[in-house]
Amino acid sequence: MNLFDIRGKVAVVTGGSGTLGGSISKYLAANGVKVAVIGRTQENVDLRLSKIQLAGGEGMGLVVNVLDVDDLKNAKDTILEKWGRIDILVNTAGGNLPGATLTEEQTVFDMNIKDFNKVTDLNLNGTVYPCLVFGEVMGEQKSGTIINISSMATMSSITRVPGYSVAKSGVEIFTKWLAMEMATKFSEKVRVNAIAPGFFISTQNEKVLLNPDGTFTERSQKVIAKTPMGRFGDIAELNGTIHYLCSQAASFVTGTIIPVDGGFSSFSGI
Repeated sequence: MNLFDIRGKVAVVTGGSGTLGGSISKYLAANGVKVAVIGRTQENVDLRLSKIQLAGGEGMGLVVNVLDVDDLKNAKDTILEKWGRIDILVNTAGGNLPGATLTEEQTVFDMNIKDFNKVTDLNLNGTVYPCLVFGEVMGEQKSGTIINISSMATMSSITRVPGYSVAKSGVEIFTKWLAMEMATKFSEKVRVNAIAPGFFISTQNEKVLLNPDGTFTERSQKVIAKTPMGRFGDIAELNGTIHYLCSQAASFVTGTIIPVDGGFSSFSGI
């Protein structure tokens, strides 16, 4: 038996039209998983789906607001009608918002409360709601795995992003709570874990991490200085941990938060 064989499973990837979700969706499909790509806009969903299909993978694209439970339930019904089950849920929908990021000159008392609420709602409830809708299917099946996305912003305070930090901290404790709930109330074969990515340059953060000429900003230099590996990660370097958590190799792993960060979270900086 190949402990890492995930062929034939059905996965739902929220935020699947984004950089992180798109990479994970493409990787899972390349390894024989049927992937439902969930995103906010038809154009981006179609783009990600076409990449999966051009590579010979099987997928479907669904435009869904992860903060709308009825939207999520309709997506669930569509997936079950086509594939009959849901084995994997990867929640990548989220990210920080410009209005919720403090400038260097601002203090926490300058924070825009509306933007704080938006970023906490997107990152926390944008994870909780899909867990409730798609996780219920796994509970009924008595099998499945949920993977949430945490952040380095939960392990120690990172300047300028209070809302994002608070939301991701909520994701971590909800991950642990749901892992306990699923194993004790439904089945030990329903597992819930999270990955805490280190620093990766993406379309969301490149203006903060890169100068117009492509050189590192002062903030980037601070990140690199605290990363023992001395570099930013490649988004594809998350796929191995995703694969592991989806597979039978992780059959006794639940309620964990796994850093994939080049050592950032383990290093004091001195």
